[in-house]
Amino acid sequence: MSKKEDIKDEEINNEQETAQVEENQEVEVEVVKEEPTTEELLATEKDKFLRLFAEFENYKKRTTRERIELYKTAGQELMTSLLPVVDDFERALTHIAEDIEAEELRKGVLLIYNKFYNTLEQKGLSKIETNAGDVFDAEIHEAITQIPAPSEDLKGKIIDCVEKGYKMGTKIIRYPKVVIGQ
Repeated sequence: MSKKEDIKDEEINNEQETAQVEENQEVEVEVVKEEPTTEELLATEKDKFLRLFAEFENYKKRTTRERIELYKTAGQELMTSLLPVVDDFERALTHIAEDIEAEELRKGVLLIYNKFYNTLEQKGLSKIETNAGDVFDAEIHEAITQIPAPSEDLKGKIIDCVEKGYKMGTKIIRYPKVVIGQ
C-alpha cells in the first residue's frame, strides 16, 4: 500500500504544482495587461484636463449670468414697495386739480412727484402705457373685471385702466389692472 500512497501523493503534488504554474502565468498576464502605455496615460490625463477646464468655463459663465441678472433685478423689491407711493401721488394730483384754490399746493406736489418719479426712472423703472381702446393682451394686462361693452368696437378691448403697470428693464414688476368690454 505504500506504493499506492506514494503515487497518490505524487499525483497530488503534481496537480498542486500545475495549479501554481497556471496561477503564476495568469498573474504575469494580468500584470502585463494592467500596465498602460505612456500614450494611454497621456490621453487619459489630457481628457481629464479638458473635462475639468470645460466644467470650470461653464461655472464662470453661469456665475457671470447670475451676477448680471442680480444687478438687473436688485432694486425690484424696493421698486415694488414704492409703487403705491407713486399711485398716491397721482391720486393726490388728480384730487388737487379739481380744487381751483389749491394751485400752489398742486404745483408743490407735482414738483415732488416729478422728482420722485424721475429718480425711479433713472433706476430702470418705466410705465407700461395702457389706454382705453387698446386690445387686451393677457401677457401684458391683468383683467380685474368685464363689463358690457358700450359699443361693438370695444368688445375684447380695454375700457378703463384701474391701476397702472410698471416694468423694470424688460421684466414686468406690476401688471396694469384693466376693465375689458364683453
